[in-house]
Amino acid sequence: MTVDEAYAECRRIAHKHGANFSVGFRFLPRVKRRAVYAAYAWCRWADDIADESPGENVLARLDDWQRELDACYAGAPSHPITIALADALRHFSIPKSAFIALVDGCRQDTWKSRYETFEELLHYCDLVATSIADISLSIFGYRSDAALGHGRSLATALQLTNVTRDVGDDVARDRIYIPREELKRFGVTEEEILAQAENDRIRRLLEFQIDRAEGYFREAEPLLKELAFDARFPTLLMGGVYATVLAKLREDPLTAIRKRLSLSPLQKVLVVGRRVLHPHFV
Repeated sequence: MTVDEAYAECRRIAHKHGANFSVGFRFLPRVKRRAVYAAYAWCRWADDIADESPGENVLARLDDWQRELDACYAGAPSHPITIALADALRHFSIPKSAFIALVDGCRQDTWKSRYETFEELLHYCDLVATSIADISLSIFGYRSDAALGHGRSLATALQLTNVTRDVGDDVARDRIYIPREELKRFGVTEEEILAQAENDRIRRLLEFQIDRAEGYFREAEPLLKELAFDARFPTLLMGGVYATVLAKLREDPLTAIRKRLSLSPLQKVLVVGRRVLHPHFV
């Protein structure tokens, strides 16, 4: 497989599985866009292993995928995704540790399906989301180390959006990411979540999740001025798409229990237009 063919495969994966992320990717310069496609595809592949592999085979496959990462960084990739990623490494100093953190988060999903506190959930966010922020920033370019903290806020906002949007979807995997202490605070039981019940207590719980995620989006606002100029609008769009998902959920929070909410192509076009006029995440 040629490098161009490998990048094309990564692009296909990004547009198929990362529809919200890829809206912003399209506006990056070619070399950055291709590197982001490769990095996203690598992370997506790991995530799919954790979600779709049967039984004990998950950890073995994740170990194999991490060994392929080792081969990639050693200049000997053998998979289409890592062929593209190895080429991206010629242009950008992407930290290997960030990919390893992501795999560790996928491993955690094989044995941990409940979180007692928000601090526990934040640690998980660092593994599966802040890691991606570190990868992205190494490609996008930034002015100062302040970008790293703002990037963590944006990554947390994106992950908390996923947690809220996917409450009902995660039930199929017997996963509840909303911390138990928060379930208790709003008088909601795990059994109600697993049964995908709909009531005022669950609605208030989800509204709390939406409010907190939006708070992290606001904390991330300074990131836009820290980024290299050609990465600002793509990042704004990526955050804007997720913030729009939150806004749609706010209209009817219990949607998260019923189905996985997604934006239509027209709604994504509107996100682009609105962020041109109003360059903020929320």
